Amino acid sequence: MRSVSSERITLDYAGIVGDSHSGLTRPSCSRVTAIYPVRGTPIRNTRQISLLSVEELAETARILGLPVLPPEWVGANLILEGFAGLTALPPASRLAFEGGAVLTVDVENAPCNYPAREIEIEHPGMGKGYKAAAKGRRGLTAWVEREGEIRLGETVRLHKPPH
Repeated sequence: MRSVSSERITLDYAGIVGDSHSGLTRPSCSRVTAIYPVRGTPIRNTRQISLLSVEELAETARILGLPVLPPEWVGANLILEGFAGLTALPPASRLAFEGGAVLTVDVENAPCNYPAREIEIEHPGMGKGYKAAAKGRRGLTAWVEREGEIRLGETVRLHKPPH
């Protein structure tokens, strides 16, 4: 579950090059059993990248009573600063990065137990509250619309779809 910090990432149409979640397709999981009752059915991978905001992570940490909640513990691929309401962005929003890469938002990334396990390792007894603390603040999943490289500190422009 833990991610690794990096100064830059390279994106191709499958996702982050070398990441375990990359791929044009993925096996279906519990999130889509209403559509694909047989787990493991190959489907389009719109969960290539996990996006979180500095502000939402800080609020989740505060609720949990932790001094900090490192993005690595929750498996984040990309952390954005200045997006306090990131999780509320509508599907099909685009994040256009300074270097040319563009991500398209799929949906809210619902809290799960995997980050809770990582928190438990570092702070025994604190992980069990993660799902409730992160509700509405777990970030988004996204897929690569335009390949490129994203560097630490790079500016990103938000493009929301019309309502």
